[in-house]
Amino acid sequence: MADPAAVELVPVDLIGLHGGRWFGRQAGAALAAATVVVGAVRHLDEVGRPPGATRVEVGGDLGAIVDRVAELRCGGARVCLLASGDPGFFGLTRLAAARLGPTALRIHPAPSSVALAFARAGMHWDDAVVVSAHGRHPEPAIEAVVRHPKTAVLCSPVTPPELLGRLLIGRACGTRHVVVASRLGHADETVWRGDPVGLAEGHFDPVSVVMFLAPEGPAGPGWSWGRPETDYRHRDGMITKAEVRAVALGKLALVPAGILWDVGAGSGSVSEECARLAPGLRIFAVERNERDLPNLRANLAGTGVSIVEGTAPSALEGLPAPDRVFVGGGGIDVLDAALARLRPGGAVVATYAAPARAVEAADRLGQMVQVGISRAVPVGPDGSLRLAAENPVFVCWGPTRS
Repeated sequence: MADPAAVELVPVDLIGLHGGRWFGRQAGAALAAATVVVGAVRHLDEVGRPPGATRVEVGGDLGAIVDRVAELRCGGARVCLLASGDPGFFGLTRLAAARLGPTALRIHPAPSSVALAFARAGMHWDDAVVVSAHGRHPEPAIEAVVRHPKTAVLCSPVTPPELLGRLLIGRACGTRHVVVASRLGHADETVWRGDPVGLAEGHFDPVSVVMFLAPEGPAGPGWSWGRPETDYRHRDGMITKAEVRAVALGKLALVPAGILWDVGAGSGSVSEECARLAPGLRIFAVERNERDLPNLRANLAGTGVSIVEGTAPSALEGLPAPDRVFVGGGGIDVLDAALARLRPGGAVVATYAAPARAVEAADRLGQMVQVGISRAVPVGPDGSLRLAAENPVFVCWGPTRS
């Protein structure tokens, strides 16, 4: 190897390809001037070999690739290193810049696979969360899909698209539309649309981009909540009253995706309405009373809500940390357990009939209102109406205190 001190080192041209093409005149000029072209066999075959240049084939060991490039550069070669798409987006740039130094690189990106995937889907992606499952454990990708309404996952032979589908079904992640973009930029590229079940049952090119999209807006015909108690099966009036439920859901400020706990779910009316309003949420309905469980199951059938049988706070220990919590039953210890697990930016809403317990909750949450309801009921033979008062309920809400 030549003495690096005696050789003027030329920056390495890191060139991204899409469909076998580079982008920009500078990338083309760099290839034309190269004395060594380094890349995977498929990339080298796509671009050909410039006159007088040496072709160096490399495998999948990124560290070994960069070491080989550094060796060639120190020997005085003008090196072009070929990569897929935008090498600065989950690509070679990070490792190459760390080992060679950022001034040793001239980067010529092609469109990233994620940009192309969303383009094929006809969607913007400036609000998307992008996760790579290439050479990584899939759990962070699954967690991102559960918590965010728009997610793109870069797949690999170890984590193909259908594996993501199977893992999501096991997590009961809420409703998601799925788009799989494969072989982007090639003559046989495909775009598949479906849901997690179809994804799990399918067979896709492992090097694909999978987009997961939570539905926008309610699953039903319009925005409505606080449905009447008669819409739900319940035991002896053990249900959050419609008007109280409407106030509580407003204070919850539901998010499109994430984790919601409904603790002391009872009939499940809160969970059911949350599932309709934000179908992308992953919801856990926690209930200990065996007499309420049949009604809870019946009311939540087909919603995707996970029912947890047990007594809080111990029943909460195995659940993922929540973004939203509704506490409809239990003592202050249940509220404290929810606050201890609440994710940053999260919110808790709790309802109480007893003023003393409500004051304790308000001291932790910061805000409280009393909801007093009087409903019109018929009186007398002429159809007159009178107002019949319901027992007042205290609604407490707020984030954790720093």
